[in-house]
Amino acid sequence: MAPRDHEDDDLTLHDLIEGPTRDLTAARAAALARTNAAARPTSDDHEVDGTSGDPQGSQPHDRRGEGAVGRRRVELDGLPASGALYRRALLGVVPGVGGRRGADVPGLELAVGGVSVDQRHLADYDRVCGFRLTDRLPATYLHVLGFPLSLRLMTSPGFPIPLTGVVHVANRITVRRPVEVGERVDFHTYAENLRPHERGRQLDVVLVGSIGGEEVWRGVSTYLGKERASGGGPRRDRADRPEPPAFSAQWRVMPRVGTDYARVSGDHNPIHTSKLGARLFGFPRPIAHGMWSKARCLAALEPRLPEAYTVDVAFKLPVPLPSTVAFSASPNGADWDFALHSARDGRPHLTGSVR
Repeated sequence: MAPRDHEDDDLTLHDLIEGPTRDLTAARAAALARTNAAARPTSDDHEVDGTSGDPQGSQPHDRRGEGAVGRRRVELDGLPASGALYRRALLGVVPGVGGRRGADVPGLELAVGGVSVDQRHLADYDRVCGFRLTDRLPATYLHVLGFPLSLRLMTSPGFPIPLTGVVHVANRITVRRPVEVGERVDFHTYAENLRPHERGRQLDVVLVGSIGGEEVWRGVSTYLGKERASGGGPRRDRADRPEPPAFSAQWRVMPRVGTDYARVSGDHNPIHTSKLGARLFGFPRPIAHGMWSKARCLAALEPRLPEAYTVDVAFKLPVPLPSTVAFSASPNGADWDFALHSARDGRPHLTGSVR
């Protein structure tokens, strides 16, 4: 779907269920289809472990094996389509439809090989996030490239926290070496470290990118599943907040950032793309994707980044759409510390570092 022309356009309930955006542009989808057809033998499609929730049977064929530390490895012939996975996640919150949650992370590792990059999709992503147009992949782009695989894991039956309404609280990306647009990436993903939190439970979803058997990229996303039975903990008083640092740039974040980023990333959680969807999950208006905020900060530091580094962020308060944010960055030797705050009242949105 093309970007909406009007900032105040909203999505209908039908849009929420059917998916207003896609994880792939038409060009990228066509390129991946050609790649899969040329590189892999044809086979009858079927659901992975019979759990895709896709009535059309469009999930790729799988090959089972043994993953690391006893995890069962499932190798897919191609990246799954995000639309059906989000529809199942949305339907999963309907009483009587959603299944039971597991008590622990699944002993499952999903993998897919030979993922290619469509240059037009990369350019579209670069424009949405503020990166320069080059053949070198931004660190956050590999998160987007492999995101459908992690999404498939997080929508599997028994996954301990529900995808819909989940809060992305932190993300750490390690770049071992630069990745160029012509290289094919093998991805695998798994979940680990389920632990209690004062507002529910949180866990880490690990996504690893390799080329020629060498790990070149690793992303660890920490997600919080809120639970009503949890205590919640005391709220921090505004007077306790430190003064935000002097900003080096201000950005006006318009409502279309939610739909534009959803279009290029495949993450079309309705809290980012719809007033109705945001209200259903307790937000007065849509909020920006956390990974867009991280990417936008990284784009501002792009000329200063080394060949290999780790960029770590903690997501604080959501960025409401629209709003104006203040970006600050300070060198720490060869490293960088950076942050994103509300330009209006100094409330923290994100803190991060490059090491």
